[in-house]
Amino acid sequence: MSPIGFIQNELDLKLLVLYIMAHLAQPVTFPQLLELAMCDAGVDYFSLTQAVEHMVETGQLAREGERYSITEKGKRNSEICQSSLPYSVRMHCDENLVKVNDTLLKEAQVQSFVRDGEDGTCTLELQFCDSSSPLLNLSLLVSDRATALSMAQTFRQDPGGIYHAVIALLHPKQPSPAQEEAL
Repeated sequence: MSPIGFIQNELDLKLLVLYIMAHLAQPVTFPQLLELAMCDAGVDYFSLTQAVEHMVETGQLAREGERYSITEKGKRNSEICQSSLPYSVRMHCDENLVKVNDTLLKEAQVQSFVRDGEDGTCTLELQFCDSSSPLLNLSLLVSDRATALSMAQTFRQDPGGIYHAVIALLHPKQPSPAQEEAL
């Protein structure tokens, strides 16, 4: 016998979705939302799909491309109803939200785009931001798409290291007067 969750009906599921969406740092894909919503045994893929579609239709969630975000209407409803969601479910969601929010913030801070050129080359756009401003915005002409994608992957793995390497190349440390005397 499978465990019975606190989520028993469509309204409970919508309250859960509103709670999750109101506490996310950035818009999420459906698989990310599904992973967060599976914190309760009463949630399943098909019910969640229907609930999310209905919430988009009623203006509580917005969909842009592959990502979902909460609307002002959804935020108001979440504030009003979040106490109806069992405390244990909220706490489990909060634990999962910490991990997902870290990932979402990193995704927002580190971005790469590849644009194909007419001559077979590609332009690779690399962006690295902190919470309030861009740190690095770099465009590179690359000979082919495979190389551009490989370079984008390398950038996403260590954007801070690449940022510091660029700074070191552009502004090498000058020896201090005391160091010059020692030479």
